[in-house]
Amino acid sequence: MTSAVIGPADQLDPRLLEHRRELTGYCYRMLGSVFDAEDAVQETMVRAWRGLADFEGRSAVRSWLYRIATNVCLDQLSGRQRRALPMDLAGNSYPPVPASLAGRRPTEAWIEPVLDRQVLPEDGDPAEQAVARESVRLAFVAALQHLPPKQRAVLILREVLRWKADEVAELLDTTVASVNSALQRARATLADVGGRPAPRTLDDEGRALLARYLDAFERYDIDAFVQLLHEDATQHMPPFEMWLRGRDDIGTWMLGPGAGCQGSRLIETSANGTPAVAQYRPAEGGGHLPWGLHVLEIEDGRIAHISSFLNLDCELFAALGLPTSFD
Repeated sequence: MTSAVIGPADQLDPRLLEHRRELTGYCYRMLGSVFDAEDAVQETMVRAWRGLADFEGRSAVRSWLYRIATNVCLDQLSGRQRRALPMDLAGNSYPPVPASLAGRRPTEAWIEPVLDRQVLPEDGDPAEQAVARESVRLAFVAALQHLPPKQRAVLILREVLRWKADEVAELLDTTVASVNSALQRARATLADVGGRPAPRTLDDEGRALLARYLDAFERYDIDAFVQLLHEDATQHMPPFEMWLRGRDDIGTWMLGPGAGCQGSRLIETSANGTPAVAQYRPAEGGGHLPWGLHVLEIEDGRIAHISSFLNLDCELFAALGLPTSFD
Protein backbone atom coordinates (compact mmCIF):
# COMPACT_ATOMS: atom_id res chain seq x y z
CA MET A 1 0.00 0.00 0.00
CA THR A 2 1.18 3.53 -0.63
CA SER A 3 3.18 5.23 2.07
CA ALA A 4 2.59 8.72 0.75
CA VAL A 5 1.26 11.13 3.34
CA ILE A 6 -0.88 14.06 2.37
CA GLY A 7 -1.21 15.65 5.75
CA PRO A 8 -4.08 16.16 8.17
CA ALA A 9 -7.49 15.89 6.56
CA ASP A 10 -8.38 19.41 7.64
CA GLN A 11 -5.47 20.72 5.52
CA LEU A 12 -6.90 19.27 2.31
CA ASP A 13 -8.85 21.51 0.00
CA PRO A 14 -12.56 20.61 0.32
CA ARG A 15 -12.73 20.60 -3.49
CA LEU A 16 -10.58 17.46 -3.40
CA LEU A 17 -12.28 15.70 -0.52
CA GLU A 18 -15.81 16.01 -1.90
CA HIS A 19 -14.89 13.71 -4.81
CA ARG A 20 -13.16 11.01 -2.79
CA ARG A 21 -16.04 8.50 -2.74
CA GLU A 22 -16.80 8.66 -6.45
CA LEU A 23 -13.09 8.44 -7.25
CA THR A 24 -12.87 5.32 -5.08
CA GLY A 25 -15.72 3.82 -7.09
CA TYR A 26 -14.02 4.68 -10.37
CA CYS A 27 -10.68 3.23 -9.28
CA TYR A 28 -12.38 0.12 -7.90
CA ARG A 29 -14.06 -0.57 -11.24
CA MET A 30 -10.74 -0.04 -12.99
CA LEU A 31 -8.64 -2.17 -10.63
CA GLY A 32 -11.05 -4.75 -9.15
CA SER A 33 -9.56 -4.33 -5.67
CA VAL A 34 -10.62 -2.25 -2.70
CA PHE A 35 -7.01 -2.12 -1.47
CA ASP A 36 -5.67 -0.97 -4.84
CA ALA A 37 -8.53 1.50 -5.24
CA GLU A 38 -7.78 3.12 -1.88
CA ASP A 39 -4.10 3.31 -2.84
CA ALA A 40 -4.96 4.86 -6.19
CA VAL A 41 -7.21 7.49 -4.62
CA GLN A 42 -4.56 8.26 -2.02
CA GLU A 43 -1.99 8.76 -4.78
CA THR A 44 -4.48 10.88 -6.73
CA MET A 45 -4.98 13.11 -3.71
CA VAL A 46 -1.22 13.39 -3.20
CA ARG A 47 -0.66 14.47 -6.79
CA ALA A 48 -3.61 16.87 -6.73
CA TRP A 49 -2.54 18.38 -3.41
CA ARG A 50 0.96 18.96 -4.75
CA GLY A 51 -0.33 20.46 -7.98
CA LEU A 52 -3.20 22.50 -6.57
CA ALA A 53 -1.18 25.71 -6.38
CA ASP A 54 -0.51 25.50 -10.13
CA PHE A 55 -4.05 24.48 -11.02
CA GLU A 56 -5.38 27.42 -12.98
CA GLY A 57 -8.95 26.28 -13.40
CA ARG A 58 -8.54 25.41 -17.08
CA SER A 59 -10.95 22.56 -16.36
CA ALA A 60 -13.31 21.63 -13.54
CA VAL A 61 -11.65 20.20 -10.44
CA ARG A 62 -13.64 16.98 -10.90
CA SER A 63 -12.35 16.47 -14.46
CA TRP A 64 -8.82 17.23 -13.33
CA LEU A 65 -9.05 14.66 -10.53
CA TYR A 66 -10.41 12.02 -12.92
CA ARG A 67 -7.49 12.68 -15.28
CA ILE A 68 -5.05 12.13 -12.42
CA ALA A 69 -6.91 9.05 -11.16
CA THR A 70 -7.01 7.54 -14.65
CA ASN A 71 -3.26 7.95 -15.07
CA VAL A 72 -2.66 6.42 -11.63
CA CYS A 73 -4.83 3.41 -12.51
CA LEU A 74 -3.18 2.96 -15.90
CA ASP A 75 0.21 3.01 -14.19
CA GLN A 76 -0.95 0.38 -11.68
CA LEU A 77 -2.38 -1.85 -14.42
CA SER A 78 0.74 -1.79 -16.56
CA GLY A 79 2.03 -5.35 -16.88
CA ARG A 80 -0.44 -6.70 -14.32
CA GLN A 81 -2.39 -9.92 -14.81
CA ARG A 82 -6.18 -9.85 -14.87
CA ARG A 83 -8.03 -10.33 -11.59
CA ALA A 84 -10.79 -12.95 -11.72
CA LEU A 85 -13.38 -14.93 -9.79
CA PRO A 86 -12.84 -18.68 -9.20
CA MET A 87 -15.47 -19.77 -11.72
CA ASP A 88 -13.71 -17.71 -14.41
CA LEU A 89 -10.75 -20.08 -14.14
CA ALA A 90 -12.58 -23.39 -14.30
CA GLY A 91 -14.33 -23.34 -17.68
CA ASN A 92 -17.78 -24.87 -17.83
CA SER A 93 -17.06 -27.83 -15.58
CA TYR A 94 -17.03 -27.90 -11.81
CA PRO A 95 -15.24 -30.18 -9.36
CA PRO A 96 -16.74 -32.58 -6.81
CA VAL A 97 -17.15 -31.33 -3.26
CA PRO A 98 -13.58 -31.07 -1.93
CA ALA A 99 -12.51 -32.48 1.41
CA SER A 100 -10.98 -29.17 2.51
CA LEU A 101 -10.03 -25.72 1.33
CA ALA A 102 -7.12 -26.05 -1.10
CA GLY A 103 -5.56 -24.37 -4.09
CA ARG A 104 -5.04 -20.98 -2.50
CA ARG A 105 -3.89 -18.20 -4.83
CA PRO A 106 -2.39 -14.82 -3.91
CA THR A 107 -4.85 -12.08 -3.05
CA GLU A 108 -3.75 -10.21 -6.17
CA ALA A 109 -5.30 -12.95 -8.35
CA TRP A 110 -8.87 -12.26 -7.28
CA ILE A 111 -11.57 -9.64 -7.64
CA GLU A 112 -12.19 -8.18 -4.18
CA PRO A 113 -15.48 -6.98 -2.70
CA VAL A 114 -16.29 -3.42 -1.72
CA LEU A 115 -19.02 -2.10 0.55
CA ASP A 116 -21.65 0.09 -1.09
CA ARG A 117 -21.00 2.91 1.36
CA GLN A 118 -17.40 3.14 0.14
CA VAL A 119 -18.20 3.73 -3.52
CA LEU A 120 -21.87 4.47 -4.19
CA PRO A 121 -23.59 7.87 -3.92
CA GLU A 122 -25.74 8.43 -0.85
CA ASP A 123 -28.46 10.19 -2.81
CA GLY A 124 -29.31 11.41 -6.28
CA ASP A 125 -31.45 10.41 -9.22
CA PRO A 126 -32.85 6.87 -8.69
CA ALA A 127 -32.01 5.85 -12.26
CA GLU A 128 -28.41 6.98 -11.84
CA GLN A 129 -28.19 5.17 -8.52
CA ALA A 130 -29.41 1.96 -10.18
CA VAL A 131 -26.72 2.27 -12.86
CA ALA A 132 -24.09 2.89 -10.18
CA ARG A 133 -25.17 -0.23 -8.24
CA GLU A 134 -25.07 -2.43 -11.33
CA SER A 135 -21.65 -1.10 -12.29
CA VAL A 136 -20.05 -2.46 -9.10
CA ARG A 137 -21.70 -5.90 -9.26
CA LEU A 138 -19.06 -8.60 -9.04
CA ALA A 139 -19.92 -10.05 -12.44
CA PHE A 140 -19.60 -6.64 -14.10
CA VAL A 141 -16.33 -5.76 -12.33
CA ALA A 142 -14.93 -9.17 -13.31
CA ALA A 143 -16.02 -8.61 -16.92
CA LEU A 144 -14.33 -5.20 -16.96
CA GLN A 145 -11.02 -6.89 -16.19
CA HIS A 146 -11.16 -8.56 -19.63
CA LEU A 147 -10.78 -5.14 -21.26
CA PRO A 148 -7.44 -3.47 -21.99
CA PRO A 149 -6.94 -0.67 -19.44
CA LYS A 150 -7.73 2.25 -21.77
CA GLN A 151 -10.86 0.54 -23.13
CA ARG A 152 -11.87 -0.07 -19.53
CA ALA A 153 -11.49 3.62 -18.73
CA VAL A 154 -13.45 4.64 -21.82
CA LEU A 155 -16.34 2.30 -21.07
CA ILE A 156 -16.60 3.36 -17.42
CA LEU A 157 -16.40 7.05 -18.23
CA ARG A 158 -18.87 6.88 -21.12
CA GLU A 159 -21.44 4.32 -19.96
CA VAL A 160 -21.28 4.41 -16.17
CA LEU A 161 -20.35 8.02 -15.47
CA ARG A 162 -22.09 9.35 -18.62
CA TRP A 163 -19.23 11.52 -19.83
CA LYS A 164 -19.45 12.85 -23.39
CA ALA A 165 -17.09 11.46 -26.00
CA ASP A 166 -15.23 14.76 -26.36
CA GLU A 167 -14.76 14.96 -22.57
CA VAL A 168 -13.24 11.47 -22.50
CA ALA A 169 -11.06 12.30 -25.50
CA GLU A 170 -9.71 15.36 -23.71
CA LEU A 171 -9.06 13.37 -20.52
CA LEU A 172 -7.15 10.66 -22.41
CA ASP A 173 -5.40 13.06 -24.81
CA THR A 174 -6.89 11.32 -27.84
CA THR A 175 -9.54 11.88 -30.50
CA VAL A 176 -13.28 11.44 -30.36
CA ALA A 177 -13.01 8.83 -33.12
CA SER A 178 -10.55 6.83 -31.01
CA VAL A 179 -12.86 7.03 -28.00
CA ASN A 180 -15.85 5.82 -30.04
CA SER A 181 -13.81 2.97 -31.51
CA ALA A 182 -12.57 1.90 -28.07
CA LEU A 183 -16.12 1.99 -26.73
CA GLN A 184 -17.39 -0.25 -29.55
CA ARG A 185 -14.65 -2.80 -28.92
CA ALA A 186 -15.28 -2.72 -25.17
CA ARG A 187 -19.01 -3.29 -25.66
CA ALA A 188 -18.31 -6.26 -27.94
CA THR A 189 -15.99 -7.84 -25.38
CA LEU A 190 -18.50 -7.41 -22.56
CA ALA A 191 -21.20 -8.97 -24.73
CA ASP A 192 -18.96 -12.00 -25.21
CA VAL A 193 -18.18 -12.44 -21.50
CA GLY A 194 -21.72 -11.68 -20.31
CA GLY A 195 -20.90 -8.71 -18.14
CA ARG A 196 -24.02 -6.55 -18.46
CA PRO A 197 -26.56 -7.58 -15.78
CA ALA A 198 -30.06 -6.13 -15.86
CA PRO A 199 -30.80 -3.50 -13.17
CA ARG A 200 -32.48 -4.89 -10.06
CA THR A 201 -33.42 -3.56 -6.65
CA LEU A 202 -33.90 -5.36 -3.33
CA ASP A 203 -37.67 -5.55 -2.78
CA ASP A 204 -39.58 -6.68 0.31
CA GLU A 205 -39.39 -10.32 -0.82
CA GLY A 206 -35.62 -10.03 -1.14
CA ARG A 207 -35.30 -8.48 2.31
CA ALA A 208 -37.34 -11.31 3.80
CA LEU A 209 -35.10 -13.83 2.03
CA LEU A 210 -32.02 -12.13 3.46
CA ALA A 211 -33.49 -12.29 6.97
CA ARG A 212 -34.12 -16.02 6.53
CA TYR A 213 -30.55 -16.47 5.29
CA LEU A 214 -29.15 -14.86 8.45
CA ASP A 215 -31.47 -16.89 10.68
CA ALA A 216 -30.75 -20.26 9.04
CA PHE A 217 -27.00 -19.69 8.97
CA GLU A 218 -26.74 -18.57 12.59
CA ARG A 219 -28.81 -21.59 13.70
CA TYR A 220 -26.78 -23.68 11.25
CA ASP A 221 -29.97 -25.28 10.02
CA ILE A 222 -28.61 -26.53 6.71
CA ASP A 223 -31.92 -28.03 5.58
CA ALA A 224 -33.55 -24.63 5.92
CA PHE A 225 -30.50 -22.88 4.46
CA VAL A 226 -30.34 -24.83 1.21
CA GLN A 227 -34.07 -24.27 0.61
CA LEU A 228 -33.22 -20.59 0.17
CA LEU A 229 -30.94 -21.41 -2.77
CA HIS A 230 -31.64 -22.02 -6.42
CA GLU A 231 -31.22 -25.67 -7.32
CA ASP A 232 -28.12 -24.80 -9.39
CA ALA A 233 -26.82 -22.06 -7.06
CA THR A 234 -23.07 -21.50 -6.99
CA GLN A 235 -20.63 -20.59 -4.24
CA HIS A 236 -16.96 -19.69 -4.34
CA MET A 237 -14.49 -18.74 -1.61
CA PRO A 238 -11.56 -16.56 -2.69
CA PRO A 239 -8.61 -16.76 -2.10
CA PHE A 240 -9.20 -20.46 -2.85
CA GLU A 241 -9.80 -21.82 -6.35
CA MET A 242 -12.57 -24.18 -5.25
CA TRP A 243 -16.19 -23.52 -6.09
CA LEU A 244 -19.46 -25.36 -5.70
CA ARG A 245 -22.55 -25.74 -7.87
CA GLY A 246 -25.96 -26.90 -6.69
CA ARG A 247 -27.61 -26.58 -3.33
CA ASP A 248 -26.93 -30.25 -2.55
CA ASP A 249 -23.18 -29.75 -2.93
CA ILE A 250 -23.29 -26.51 -0.97
CA GLY A 251 -25.16 -28.26 1.85
CA THR A 252 -22.70 -31.17 1.79
CA TRP A 253 -19.80 -28.75 2.11
CA MET A 254 -21.40 -26.89 5.02
CA LEU A 255 -22.05 -30.11 6.93
CA GLY A 256 -18.56 -31.43 6.18
CA PRO A 257 -15.43 -29.29 5.71
CA GLY A 258 -17.39 -26.10 6.39
CA ALA A 259 -18.83 -27.27 9.71
CA GLY A 260 -16.41 -25.01 11.59
CA CYS A 261 -18.77 -22.17 10.69
CA GLN A 262 -21.37 -23.50 13.12
CA GLY A 263 -21.98 -20.96 15.86
CA SER A 264 -21.10 -18.00 13.64
CA ARG A 265 -22.68 -14.58 14.04
CA LEU A 266 -23.65 -12.47 11.05
CA ILE A 267 -24.00 -8.74 10.42
CA GLU A 268 -26.16 -7.54 7.54
CA THR A 269 -24.60 -5.05 5.14
CA SER A 270 -24.48 -4.39 1.39
CA ALA A 271 -21.58 -4.84 -1.00
CA ASN A 272 -21.10 -4.59 -4.75
CA GLY A 273 -24.63 -3.29 -5.15
CA THR A 274 -26.19 -6.39 -3.58
CA PRO A 275 -27.12 -7.74 -0.12
CA ALA A 276 -24.18 -9.02 1.89
CA VAL A 277 -23.43 -10.41 5.34
CA ALA A 278 -20.25 -10.25 7.37
CA GLN A 279 -19.53 -13.58 9.07
CA TYR A 280 -17.74 -13.94 12.43
CA ARG A 281 -16.68 -17.46 13.42
CA PRO A 282 -16.33 -18.59 17.05
CA ALA A 283 -12.86 -17.90 18.45
CA GLU A 284 -11.02 -20.38 20.67
CA GLY A 285 -10.84 -17.97 23.60
CA GLY A 286 -14.44 -16.82 23.28
CA GLY A 287 -16.16 -14.22 21.19
CA HIS A 288 -16.15 -14.22 17.40
CA LEU A 289 -13.52 -13.18 14.86
CA PRO A 290 -13.94 -12.06 11.24
CA TRP A 291 -14.12 -14.96 8.81
CA GLY A 292 -15.71 -13.86 5.56
CA LEU A 293 -17.98 -11.51 3.67
CA HIS A 294 -20.84 -13.22 1.80
CA VAL A 295 -21.95 -11.22 -1.24
CA LEU A 296 -25.33 -12.55 -2.39
CA GLU A 297 -27.02 -12.46 -5.78
CA ILE A 298 -30.80 -12.93 -5.60
CA GLU A 299 -32.75 -14.06 -8.66
CA ASP A 300 -36.44 -14.97 -8.85
CA GLY A 301 -36.92 -15.11 -5.10
CA ARG A 302 -33.94 -17.34 -4.30
CA ILE A 303 -30.21 -16.96 -3.83
CA ALA A 304 -28.38 -17.75 -7.06
CA HIS A 305 -24.76 -16.97 -6.15
CA ILE A 306 -22.79 -16.74 -2.90
CA SER A 307 -19.37 -15.12 -3.12
CA SER A 308 -17.68 -15.81 0.22
CA PHE A 309 -14.55 -13.67 0.50
CA LEU A 310 -12.51 -15.13 3.35
CA ASN A 311 -10.66 -12.84 5.74
CA LEU A 312 -7.63 -15.12 6.16
CA ASP A 313 -5.07 -12.31 6.28
CA CYS A 314 -7.17 -10.28 8.73
CA GLU A 315 -7.00 -7.24 6.43
CA LEU A 316 -10.23 -7.44 4.45
CA PHE A 317 -12.64 -6.43 7.21
CA ALA A 318 -10.44 -3.51 8.24
CA ALA A 319 -10.21 -2.31 4.63
CA LEU A 320 -13.99 -2.52 4.33
CA GLY A 321 -14.56 -0.63 7.58
CA LEU A 322 -16.27 -3.62 9.22
CA PRO A 323 -15.90 -4.46 12.93
CA THR A 324 -12.82 -6.59 13.58
CA SER A 325 -14.47 -8.56 16.38
CA PHE A 326 -17.95 -9.63 17.51
CA ASP A 327 -18.49 -10.32 21.20
